[in-house]
Amino acid sequence: MPELITPFVYVGGSRTSPIEALLADAQEAIARDLLDRLLACPAYDRPVIATSSVQFAQAVADLPVQVVLDDDEFHFGRSLVQLVDRFAGRHAFYVGGGSAPLLTVAELTTIAEILLSNDDALVANNFFSCDFVGFSPSDAIQRISPPPIDNDLAFRLQREAGLRNIPLARTPGTQMDVDTPTDLLILSLHPGIGPHTRRFFAGHELDTRRVREVGKYLTDPNACVIVSGRVGSHLWSHLDTDLACRTRVFSEERGMRANGRDARGEVRSLLGHHLEAVGPDRFFEHLAELADAAFLDTRVLMAHLRLEPTAGDRFYSDLLQPERIENPVLRDFTRAAASARIPVVLGGHSLVSGGLWALIDAAWLKHDQELGQTWPR
Repeated sequence: MPELITPFVYVGGSRTSPIEALLADAQEAIARDLLDRLLACPAYDRPVIATSSVQFAQAVADLPVQVVLDDDEFHFGRSLVQLVDRFAGRHAFYVGGGSAPLLTVAELTTIAEILLSNDDALVANNFFSCDFVGFSPSDAIQRISPPPIDNDLAFRLQREAGLRNIPLARTPGTQMDVDTPTDLLILSLHPGIGPHTRRFFAGHELDTRRVREVGKYLTDPNACVIVSGRVGSHLWSHLDTDLACRTRVFSEERGMRANGRDARGEVRSLLGHHLEAVGPDRFFEHLAELADAAFLDTRVLMAHLRLEPTAGDRFYSDLLQPERIENPVLRDFTRAAASARIPVVLGGHSLVSGGLWALIDAAWLKHDQELGQTWPR
C-alpha cells in the first residue's frame, strides 16, 4: 500500500455577534470545498475534521471523513497532538477552517509530493504565521510545546522538533485566508472559489463597492496605493511585477503573534506612533496626501495602541461601521477611516498578503473584461 497523508481540518468560529456568525458560515462553506479537493487527491487519506459546529458535522456526514467534536476546554495544540497520535500515519497535513479557499487540487498534489519525498520536513503557506502546514514525520508534533493557536505551528515544528522548512510557491491559492469580513469581500470577487463558497455568496448580499473601487486603482498607471502592516517580501515582489500603479509600502511587525510580541505588549509601529501623535482625522488626511487608496492591516495598529477589542468590534471596523463598535478608540479610528478623502480598506494579516494578491487577480480580470485588452504586466 502506498503511503498516504492524513489531513486534519479544523472548523470553528465564534457566533457571538451577527458578523461573527456570517464569517463562521462562510468558513464552513470554504472548508466544505476544501474537503472536496482533498478527496480528489489520491495522495491524501480520509480527512479528520475537528469542529465545534454540530451544523457542519451534520453537513459532512455523508462524506468519507472522520468527525471529532471539540470539547468545552478546547486547546488547539493539545487537540492536534491527540488527533495526530490517534489518526495519522507517517505524514500529516493541518489546515484551519477558512484557510486556502483558492488552493487547487494541483497545489494540494504538490504539497503531497514534497512531504512524500522528504524526511524530517515541513511545508507551510506562511512559516511565521501559518494557516496550513504539512509535516513529516507526523510524530514530530509530540516534540513541541502545544501552541494555543495555529499561527506559530510551523515555527515550533522547525525550532523545537528540528524539521526542515521547504517553502511553497506563493500564489493566491497558498496565501489567501479568510479571517475577517474584508477577506470575505475580496474572495467574493475571485473566479477561483468553489461551488459551496459560491452558493454561500449567492445567499448573502455583501457590499463590495469599496473593494471594487480600490481594485480600479491597482490597474491604473497614474495611481498610487498605500499598503501597510505585516507585508512580506513575497508580496513586495508581486506588487512590483503585477501592479500598474505605484505603491508606498510600510512593512511592520511580521510574526508579531507567532513570536509573542503581541501577547507581551511589545508591538511598536511607526504608523501607530503617527496615529497617536496627530489623531485619526489628521492621520487619514496625511494618508490622502500620499496616495489614492490605502490597505491597512489594522491589527498592528491595535496592538501598538494596546487595544483589545472584541472580535465583533474588529470586524465592524473592517466593514467601516463605527456605529456598531463599542471600543471608543477603535470607533473614532473607524469613523475617520470611513470619512477619509480616499478609499481605505481595513483588515488583518491576510489583507496585506493573500487578500491583496487575490484582489489584484480580480482587478485585472475586471479590467480586461471592460477594455477587451490586457495591460502588459
